[in-house]
Amino acid sequence: MKSIQDCAILHNGVKMPWLGLGVYKVKNGDEVINAVKTALEAGYRHVDTAAFYDNEEGVGQAIKESGVPREQIFVTTKVWNSDQGYETTLKAFETSLKKLGMDYIDLYLVHWPVRGKYKETYKALEKLYKDGFVRAIGVSNFQIHHLEDLMAECEIKPMVNQVEYHPRLTQKELHAFCKQHHIQLEAWSPLMRGGLFDDPTLLEISKKYGKSPAQVILRWDLQNEVVTIPKSITPQRIKENADVFDFELTPEEMEKIDALNMNKRIGSDPDNFDF
Repeated sequence: MKSIQDCAILHNGVKMPWLGLGVYKVKNGDEVINAVKTALEAGYRHVDTAAFYDNEEGVGQAIKESGVPREQIFVTTKVWNSDQGYETTLKAFETSLKKLGMDYIDLYLVHWPVRGKYKETYKALEKLYKDGFVRAIGVSNFQIHHLEDLMAECEIKPMVNQVEYHPRLTQKELHAFCKQHHIQLEAWSPLMRGGLFDDPTLLEISKKYGKSPAQVILRWDLQNEVVTIPKSITPQRIKENADVFDFELTPEEMEKIDALNMNKRIGSDPDNFDF
């Protein structure tokens, strides 16, 4: 991974940029429009949104106004829990497509594994994929047992699993399972909402390279072959988060960061989420 244009290749051959902009809790309107435009100007070609974020319109508008051709940008959105089920997912997708102002999505994800519903939801994603409305499909917040359950019945294996992933939650078993089945792991909240920036190990490594702890964490993601989507609305941070392709962590440094794991979540536990 030598540049922001570098991509992971999903198991269906679709290219997904390793680094993207996440827009969770970014307000629709000027806030999200400015963030996405700043990211695209800085060289990002991957934007991750969701129906639940309520900012798909702004994301679509920013992409339209950016001057970057649509086909050069990888756009992800997700179906929310209350819309899960076969027909309701198809309707929810139509709504997302209209809000984004696009005629296709690059990646559509099942946002959470809602018990009793996620298989029907995923069948709708398979239909959208077969019909050419999405270039790739996948899941988010799925544990190994959810994936095994889904793959026992689905026709098309998920291409991506987007989960909470950072040095305090390294999810090694899940990552190994996904690699074994050629499912690309993707990190949400890679920076643990700033909760790691004063960690002595990260500070020591960041000092060595003249980088911020955030940049060290993002580099660790990339070297672990995990797609990462840090969220920011600050232009300088958006640019800084992309400046992670001019240094490489040693195997020892990677191990030191791995050792920070505490299996600690800042988001919900997928097995105990109030759907």
